[in-house]
Amino acid sequence: MPTPENIRLQVERLTADLIKCSLCEEQKFPSIREEPSNIKKIDFGKSDLSIVLKNEPYQKIYNELLRTQAYNLRMIDGALIQLMYTFQNNSLQSHRLAFFPSPYLEEFQNNPEIYEEDSIYADIIKKNIVPFPLRFDFNCSEEIVRIVDHPQSHLTLGQYKNCRIPVSAPLTPSMFIDFILRNFYNTAYNKFSDKIRKHNEVFANTIHNLEKGLSYVQLPL
Repeated sequence: MPTPENIRLQVERLTADLIKCSLCEEQKFPSIREEPSNIKKIDFGKSDLSIVLKNEPYQKIYNELLRTQAYNLRMIDGALIQLMYTFQNNSLQSHRLAFFPSPYLEEFQNNPEIYEEDSIYADIIKKNIVPFPLRFDFNCSEEIVRIVDHPQSHLTLGQYKNCRIPVSAPLTPSMFIDFILRNFYNTAYNKFSDKIRKHNEVFANTIHNLEKGLSYVQLPL
């Protein structure tokens, strides 16, 4: 089972690998912050994320996250990636793994001939692409979890308030970055996948049997 130090090390190594592959333009290396009650947080530092929950246009949310540097990684196309974990007594309590693509892709889409020979940009230069955020959340608090309606581990697409697609288990940083690269930077992923280190640690399944009766995301074991 991954420990706080395992998670911090994964994020650190993945960050370094993405920099070496020129997929990341700006980064904040992770740290472990110790808080009362044996709580440890692995993230990019204290940040106000309340803007994400507000009923605001996506462009305004993105701009505020960018302005306050509320991210671990800013990708080559402007997308922001957040990786945040909370442990108590070395047991995972929550995570927030978010991908906020840039709403400003016009430069790439209006001048595709500049970028079409570079595999880094191959997946974002088409004009029919619609950027939308996604987030993998985990929380085991009995005050929050509701079977089916609010699974412990779930995927939210496009900031829809009640979009909580069950996920079989919490995700490690390695799983999340692999998911993002495979699906949104596939051309670059195929080119650089052997240069991005993989990590075999996984979290235990948390999905309820009733949630398995729905469409859900099954993570590799």
